[in-house]
Amino acid sequence: MNIPGYSIWIGRLLVLVGIVGYGYGLYAGNASLTAFIPAIFGIVLMILGHLAHSKESLRKHLMHLAVIVGVLGFILPAGRLLSKVGELTLSAAVASQLAMAFLCLAFVVLAIRSFVIARRSS
Repeated sequence: MNIPGYSIWIGRLLVLVGIVGYGYGLYAGNASLTAFIPAIFGIVLMILGHLAHSKESLRKHLMHLAVIVGVLGFILPAGRLLSKVGELTLSAAVASQLAMAFLCLAFVVLAIRSFVIARRSS
C-alpha cells in the first residue's frame, strides 16, 4: 500500500476511535466533544490522502503535511498521558488517547519507511 492509502486508512480508524469514544460517553452519561479530537485528526489525514491520490504534482508535499499531522497526533495525547502517568486509571478517555497516539505513531513510522524506500529507489 502507498502512503496516501495509509493516510486514508489510519484516518478512518481515528474517526472510528472518535465516534466510539463519543458513543461510549453518551452511554455512560458523560459525553464530551473532546472525544471527537481523534476524529478531527482522522478527517485531516483522510483529506490529505485523497488529495494526494488526485493531485500527483502535490503528492509529496501533501504527504509531508500528513506526517506532520501524524506527529502532532502522537505527541499531543502521548504528552498528556505522560504528564499524568502517576494518576492514570483505565478509562474511555485514556483508551482513546492511547489509541490515537498508537495509530498516529504507526502512520508516522509507515510514512518514514515509505519515504526511505522511495529515496533509495530513485
